[in-house]
Amino acid sequence: MAKADRLARLDDRRIESETEYHALLRGALERTAAGQIRLFGHTKDKAQIAKAAPVVAELTELGETIDALRDQLSIEPFALHAQFLASRGAVSAHAVGEAKQAQAWLDQWTETPA
Repeated sequence: MAKADRLARLDDRRIESETEYHALLRGALERTAAGQIRLFGHTKDKAQIAKAAPVVAELTELGETIDALRDQLSIEPFALHAQFLASRGAVSAHAVGEAKQAQAWLDQWTETPA
């Protein structure tokens, strides 16, 4: 029974953490779509990188926590965090801008609730 209780508490913590991650990511995407920050790091502008760094660090830390919880629960890794990390970094000159990319994420989120 103790193990079941522990697993239930871990799962509750995972759900809370994932809800927090979704809210944080949605807010960051909205700010990126509005041109306030550059969440995806497609620029080499140090000021823009510094402006987004706290949000990226918080998302990364929270995503790693969620993945650790999921690992303890024998659940697959947190796909949304992996997708976010994969979308960051340098892109070709023909790629859409970060604001459009963020809006596309938000639009997809609206079509498929997270």
